[in-house]
Amino acid sequence: MFHFMRRGPRAFASKLALSVVALSTALASPVLAAGKTITAVMHSDLRIIDPIFTTAYITRDHGYMVYDTLLATDSSFKVQPQMADWKVSDDKLTYTFTLRDGLKWHDGAPVTAEDCVASLKRWGKNDGMGQKLMDFTASIEASDAKTIVLKLKEPYGLVLESIAKPSSLVPFMMPKRLAETPPGKQISEQIGSGPFKFVQGEFQPGVKAVYVKNTDYVPRNAPASWTAGGKVVKVDRVEWITMPDSQTAVNALQSGDIDFMENVPWDMLPVLEGNKDLKIEVLNKFGFQTLGRMNFLLPPFDNPKVRRAALLAMNQKDVLDALVGNPKFYKICGAFFVCDTPLASEIGSDTLVKGGGMAEAKKLLAESGYDGTPIAIMAPGDVTTLKAQPIVAAQLLREAGFKVDLQATDWQTVVARRAGQKPVKEGGWNMFFTNWVAADVMNPIANVSIGGRGKNGGWFGWAEDAKIEELKDAFVRASSADAQKKIAADIQKQAMEQVIYIPLGQYQAPSAWQKSLKGVLDGPATPVFWNIEKSE
Repeated sequence: MFHFMRRGPRAFASKLALSVVALSTALASPVLAAGKTITAVMHSDLRIIDPIFTTAYITRDHGYMVYDTLLATDSSFKVQPQMADWKVSDDKLTYTFTLRDGLKWHDGAPVTAEDCVASLKRWGKNDGMGQKLMDFTASIEASDAKTIVLKLKEPYGLVLESIAKPSSLVPFMMPKRLAETPPGKQISEQIGSGPFKFVQGEFQPGVKAVYVKNTDYVPRNAPASWTAGGKVVKVDRVEWITMPDSQTAVNALQSGDIDFMENVPWDMLPVLEGNKDLKIEVLNKFGFQTLGRMNFLLPPFDNPKVRRAALLAMNQKDVLDALVGNPKFYKICGAFFVCDTPLASEIGSDTLVKGGGMAEAKKLLAESGYDGTPIAIMAPGDVTTLKAQPIVAAQLLREAGFKVDLQATDWQTVVARRAGQKPVKEGGWNMFFTNWVAADVMNPIANVSIGGRGKNGGWFGWAEDAKIEELKDAFVRASSADAQKKIAADIQKQAMEQVIYIPLGQYQAPSAWQKSLKGVLDGPATPVFWNIEKSE
């Protein structure tokens, strides 16, 4: 049985008071009365606002407000035109994208093919799926102001799926001057062509982020479906209110002070279910995979035996019971590529899903030469879906013989710190936990955590594994679904042996909103705020 660390009543009262002050400050906007406004408490505070700089979902959600995409994925998993349509040559080596009419940046300038080429290139340096596409790409050029031509070195079956991917990192389009920002540096302005404009003057990290309707946006003439179709904005303004205390947010939803709460704590669902004015729904039906990621660059996790000992110490049921509690909303699953999907394999996950690995973990750690170096684990306390994992993991690792330095922090600090490669004493880290929507991890190319590129474009933790990269190349060249399934199983086996990351199971997260909101969309990259009407 695992219990969260509790603070005294005085500390809780202070935190609650601060949350109330933050709410009052956030809602005291002179522009609030101008038109219809949706006030939402998202899963995290927004601090990093470059959607190609980080995989953090709050930044992805910000990206969908401000930016648009060339292609998109609908609820039938079909790729649809968004900013552009396309043609493919008979030899499958040339893809030609044509921008639709009426596309303008928020500063009034027209969207050009050169802007989009630069955007694709920047995304292709940062995103795992984009990197693999660029490995197969001979050139991307603008043949005129509205035409983008992508030429391949050899046929590649995931071109459209890569550009239409619904979740992090999304290939959002931005002006060329911003897209030419180096991958490791954040863009300097928030100028997109999407359905909302970001109000920079009202942005207060830790308090609120504000978006207003882009009146120049021309939606596609198609029903909204996931991230595809017509992005019709039916309100004037959206405000994301930062409220790290879940009880305060639930109270604000109950009283009508906010309209939407992205992540309702599972133990608070019974309270909200009794409110006839609220609607509760799981918007992402495919759910999330939660995982632990180690830093391959620093001791002790630069040693594969130590990583293996850490994996053997883990137990998914302990994590999921502490995180979710209600088995209705979670699934024990040892598959890197998500259970109940075509590529699912649970090779090597026995101790994760059944438990019983602690004795072997202790033995292997003793054999590894581990010198007692404390494991710096970042533990964010402000996100409902990320609080439990580091606490449970710390207890299990200590039981296995690790010394653990559990560092209380907030999620946006984790997002910033995990990008750094410094030693622990200089602000570095050994382990963090995160969640991926299922759409981001369902295959070896989309799943950026499963890469082996190391420092050369690898995801935070910088796992280096040439065999995994070779298997991923084989996966995209495979000529049949059966061949792909076999290769995916080989990748699962290699990833488990090297402990590329530790899959800790799957869960669904319910959202809640006032019934005065109609048209809230489901999908793998929710919430989005187009298509929502608000009645008085």
